[in-house]
This record gives sequence, structure tokens and C-alpha cells, in this order.
Amino acid sequence: MPTNAVIGLESIRKVYQTGEVEVHAVRGVSLTIQPGEFVAIMGASGSGKSTLMNIIGCLDRATAGNYRLDGVDVSGLNRDELADIRNSKIGFVFQGFNLLSRTSALENVELPMLYVRESLSRHEQFERASKALDIVGLTGRAEHYPNQLSGGQQQRVAIARALVNRPALLLADEPTGNLDSQTSIEIMGVFQRLNDQGMTVVMVTHELDIASFAKRNVIMRDGQVVSDNPVAHRLHSETELNRLREAQQAVKLSA
Repeated sequence: MPTNAVIGLESIRKVYQTGEVEVHAVRGVSLTIQPGEFVAIMGASGSGKSTLMNIIGCLDRATAGNYRLDGVDVSGLNRDELADIRNSKIGFVFQGFNLLSRTSALENVELPMLYVRESLSRHEQFERASKALDIVGLTGRAEHYPNQLSGGQQQRVAIARALVNRPALLLADEPTGNLDSQTSIEIMGVFQRLNDQGMTVVMVTHELDIASFAKRNVIMRDGQVVSDNPVAHRLHSETELNRLREAQQAVKLSA
């Protein structure tokens, strides 16, 4: 396994005990993801993709196998050590945004910095959070509350929050699941730009078109990886947005 890999999974297994029945959710998965990759993990319900994502995100432990995250062997870490690794190495983006409703966009982005061992001054927290909002295109929205933002803007705040601790990995779980088509393409554009700047992105999705914005697709079935290939016909956000706008304009002209 390459030592510089961001993710190195070796023979990962996850077995759940349900009463007297053993459920084998992940069956011997080995997977390596290098710095700067953009990988979509796909699969139907019950394929094991969500379980694998939880293991990659250090939210769950594998029953067997080895996992190295950005050079750190996380397989034997205790709960507190896993929490430290999660907060320092991984930025999470979820389908439901998970923003605090009575807290401004800037304050939502600042939250992860309260839990790092590195002591940051109030000014440093403000500067980092402001820069993260700039990166995702929300300059001027720092003082807005979630109910003053569109769904796409809320997801951008969530992405900024994921970036603020400068993680090695951005882990996105169905990040466009609550968004319309145009907003979904815009959010994929944010991920593509971040990836172009060197951020490693791993995204779990069940949508084939969304997976086509990644560079590599890993497909799971029955707890195993059945396909792992580069995306042959990759979609690019700007091209797809232009195509969508042209289609919308054509509909208006014909109305």
C-alpha cells in the first residue's frame, strides 16, 4: 500500500450482530485513494457504501482489516483519538446541511475550530471562517442565518465549515440529495474547483449523473467493490450549467 495515500483500506470487513443473525455489511474491501483524487462511491441500498463511508470517516470501526488515514493507522485508536482524527483530518458534508438555525453562516463555519487541540485566537478563527466562505462563493453572506439562505447556499456554508480545519480529506454523503438539478450542478462545481486546487474528495452517491462529475467511480454490491474505474466521460459543471440554461431558454422561447 503506498505510504502517501490519503485513504488506505486493506481487507476491511464489517459484521453487525442482529439478534442471532450476523449481517456482513462490508466483505473484504481493499481501496487506496491518493492525494488530489475525486472519487465517487456508488451502490444500491444495502450495497455497503454507507457502512464503508462511516468507516472511512472514523464514525464506525471495522470488524477486521487495516485502515490508514493520511498516514495514521486508525484501526486501534480509542474513541477520543478517533474524534481528534475526525476533526483534524476529515471535513464532512452531509445531505441535510446540519447547520445551527440560530447561528450565522460565519459562526456555523467557525464551530469546528472550537474542538481542535490547536489553540486559535478569535481573530484567527474569524479570518479562517471568512476565507472558507470566500472559497465557496459566499462573500457577503457571513451574517445571514440559514433561513435567509437558499438550499444551495446552505450547502455551501456546510462545505466551508468542512474546509475550515484544513482537512486532508473532504467526505461528502449524498451532498446533492436535497437540491434541485441546477443547484446540484453548482455544488458539484464547488467540489470540482476544490479538487482542482488539490483537495481530496470522496463522495457517496446513488446518482449516476452526479458521480460523473468525479474522476473515479467505485461501485459496490453486496459489501464488495465490483468496479473501480476512471470516469470515461466526465461532466464539467460550467458546461452542464450552460447546457441547462440553454434548455431553459429554449423552453421560454417556445412558450
